[in-house]
Amino acid sequence: MKLNITFLGTGTSQGVPVIACDCEVCKSSDAKDKRLRSSVLIESDNTSIIIDTGPDFRQQMLREGVQKLTAVILTHSHKDHLAGLDDIRAFNFKQKKDMDLYARKECIERVEIEYDYVFANKKYPGVPSIQTIEISENDSFKIGDLEIIPIMVWHYKMPVLGFRIGDFTYITDANRIEAKELDKIKGSKVLVLNALQKTEHISHFTLQEAIELAQDVNAKQTYFTHISHKLGMHEEEDSRLPKGINLASDGLKISL
Repeated sequence: MKLNITFLGTGTSQGVPVIACDCEVCKSSDAKDKRLRSSVLIESDNTSIIIDTGPDFRQQMLREGVQKLTAVILTHSHKDHLAGLDDIRAFNFKQKKDMDLYARKECIERVEIEYDYVFANKKYPGVPSIQTIEISENDSFKIGDLEIIPIMVWHYKMPVLGFRIGDFTYITDANRIEAKELDKIKGSKVLVLNALQKTEHISHFTLQEAIELAQDVNAKQTYFTHISHKLGMHEEEDSRLPKGINLASDGLKISL
């Protein structure tokens, strides 16, 4: 089965450029140094899913001209991965059905708090219609013709889900992956992994840590995402990476 993947955003929680920052990356004229919050669109012949609906979700949907959305999957409940969820109502109106939302129990509970009006007994007209579906790292699940394997990673002390779909694995917001979960990734042809910056961070892989993990997994191609302005200029840093490893950029499209 062919997969078409679009990187909707490849930036960290503040995006790039960062508000009020005068560093060379934030002032760069290179489009590859402009990064919306991290999200990815995955499409097969019959199914289209998005992993994470950050605050740039509306802009990302308009930029890519997305007309159909089967479901949303959330990695975790931090705002940069969740804050655009209200805008799924556009798909409710067009598709005339609830939007299926897959997430861990704790993440669903946070969604129900932050979007309490969506789940109210008496709803205001026009609010999003969402059907929540609980998932865990222990069980694969299907959305349309896509079989999805959850992978639990650690974002400091917070559990976050990555996902493998066929030969494609997507992991963001991680700084530790246990061996049994790493085994789920092995054999992937394309790996997407967060690489925040060069210096140590409490809850994200550094560039060097991401390189070492990518080399351990040994996918045919690895892309780094969830990138901050502290990593450096896209073209310069990308040119220094080992063969088969590249920085992703907003709008990048791949097929496998």
